[in-house]
Amino acid sequence: MKQKPVHEAMIPYLEGQVLLINKPLYWTSFDAVRKIRNLTGVMKVGHAGTLDPLATGLLIICTGKFTKKINEYMGMEKEYTGTFTLGATTPTYDLESEPENPKDISHLTGEQIHTATAQFTGPIMQVPPAHSAIKKDGKPVYLAARKGEDVALEPRPVTIYAFEITAITLPVVHFRVVCSTGTYIRSLAHDYGKALGVGAYMSSLCRTRIGSFPLTEAKEMESFISELQELKK
Repeated sequence: MKQKPVHEAMIPYLEGQVLLINKPLYWTSFDAVRKIRNLTGVMKVGHAGTLDPLATGLLIICTGKFTKKINEYMGMEKEYTGTFTLGATTPTYDLESEPENPKDISHLTGEQIHTATAQFTGPIMQVPPAHSAIKKDGKPVYLAARKGEDVALEPRPVTIYAFEITAITLPVVHFRVVCSTGTYIRSLAHDYGKALGVGAYMSSLCRTRIGSFPLTEAKEMESFISELQELKK
């Protein structure tokens, strides 16, 4: 796609910017990219690591010549906080689908909930969710999963540097995870619930850090949009 002339105030974005954005709930990562592309007029815009629509938090967006840095940022470790809900599973491992397979959790102790994290710390093999954008035979696997077809994905090596339960308000447990790129927190929720014998799904997620970039330095999408609109006046 050929780059058209941009507004004078948007030239810095054409030259290259690294933007820290707090992705709003229900937005896709591409929604944020598309919005910035439309507002700046810069054709080369990309993000450094997808966040699901039901997740919020830090999204690194690169523009112009800085899109070359995307792979560098994608490889950095990530930190997340959020909640798992125990006592049920969902086909998507989160609230994109309805909870099913209810299980009694009244026997669980705080000690069991805390100690179950240990087996998921360090280098582990993780199977990505069937409802994900991973491609198999050239097509995203979620297309087959939505049709009810069996999707077989191979386990992948990831590293969980830290996994701690920060609060327990059953059936909800609050967590903090620091992990390598390629880790699916939805899969971690599913596997953690399986280890406890009661099932679990991810009920909220926020990415709080990518490498040395904290969420506290990110701009709210709404205020960033207003900022760009003001620059173009």
